[in-house]
Amino acid sequence: MTIKTAMWSGAALALTLTATSAGADTIRFWTTEEQPERLAKQEAMAAAFAEETGNEVEVIPVTESDLGTRATAAFAAGDLPDVIYHTLQYALPWAEAGILDTDAATDVIEDLGADTFAPGALNMVGMDGSFASVPVDGWTQMIVYRKDLFEAAGLEAPTTYAAVEAALEALHNPPEMFGFVAATKVDENFMSQVLEHVLLANGVTPVDETGFKPLDEAKTTEVLEFYKKIAEASPPGDLYWDQSRSLYFSGNAAMIIWSPFILDELAGLRDSAPPTINDDPTSPELASLTGIVTSFAGPSNPDGAAWGDTRYFGITADANTDVAMEFVEYSMGPGYMETLSIAPEGKFPTRRGTAENPTEFVEAWATLPVGVDRKAPLGDLYAQEMIDEIVAGLDTAQRWGVEEGQLALASKMINSQIINRVVREYIDGQIDASAAVAKMNEELGAIE
Repeated sequence: MTIKTAMWSGAALALTLTATSAGADTIRFWTTEEQPERLAKQEAMAAAFAEETGNEVEVIPVTESDLGTRATAAFAAGDLPDVIYHTLQYALPWAEAGILDTDAATDVIEDLGADTFAPGALNMVGMDGSFASVPVDGWTQMIVYRKDLFEAAGLEAPTTYAAVEAALEALHNPPEMFGFVAATKVDENFMSQVLEHVLLANGVTPVDETGFKPLDEAKTTEVLEFYKKIAEASPPGDLYWDQSRSLYFSGNAAMIIWSPFILDELAGLRDSAPPTINDDPTSPELASLTGIVTSFAGPSNPDGAAWGDTRYFGITADANTDVAMEFVEYSMGPGYMETLSIAPEGKFPTRRGTAENPTEFVEAWATLPVGVDRKAPLGDLYAQEMIDEIVAGLDTAQRWGVEEGQLALASKMINSQIINRVVREYIDGQIDASAAVAKMNEELGAIE
């Protein structure tokens, strides 16, 4: 063997060893999507990533209620995974505690193009020019309404308090048709969620940058009066998600507020929750008669707001940063449809497309099959303008306390169910609006 050949062979061997060692990198990915079917999809995506890059991903399921304590313990032990799929509530606190690598997340977002993401999803994790985590998917709460009845009565879509009230006036005719099915069961999180949405719509919040901020009496009174109207156009009793869905499905409600997880059920794709508007539980008829509104406005907040639940990829401080970033960029790029296909009806694309094709992912998402007992793409079930409305909610998605850095305090206020109880006292006529606002302020102000 010549010296030249030997040198070439040595270089080739070094390259092979380098490639092999690079290919041997394994990162750990914590996911709260732990149902077997969803886990299998994530493992398939990890396998596709390994084939593409040579880097392995160990997919580790974590129960969502345990995520906070497990992450804190792993951080203390210096044993964090490389990437965590997490809810909004952890993004800023984990970034401030040093659990998340905000530089890595920001680099990923800039590499992919910040303008390809939904602004609301980015704004909720923004921190002084950087981002705590990378938005993956989300959903926005919706006013679900009988578009056919609205059109027949010449009504505007229920995008404002005033439009909802006009529809109540025209369509409420119990027991055949209730104008609304409002959440009134005070110990259900459903009521908390609906009320936060309705209060946000009118620009009402109980926090600012310093902590508790007394509710504005004039704006909150507008909310109370509106909520009383929709409650009075609802059946009597303690109402939550179950009755609202049942009455809408039977054709006895003109409007409800619900999550997008109703979209496949509306179209007759889930046997456990069939529409009963006609004799065929698999019929898509009700879906064809339905419209939705995501961004909703009260009289004191004409820009309105959407209540959003978003999920993120957090790259941790202990990560193999380069490989973790590569995995997140793959999951938000070539593998994005696999990411969203886990549950498309509740995973709206927070990344809309690419610089070359700004709507690429939205269009592809609409072709993903939804449903349980039967499958069909959302784009086959709903008109394009409705698909656009579903996705657009993430542009204006908000939650109390995010912008102010007080999400933890706001969450305690919501979970206390104080607002639920006092609103119920008001709509039942036990106290007037002024007393209701004063009582909420007194009790919310005592929460630390």
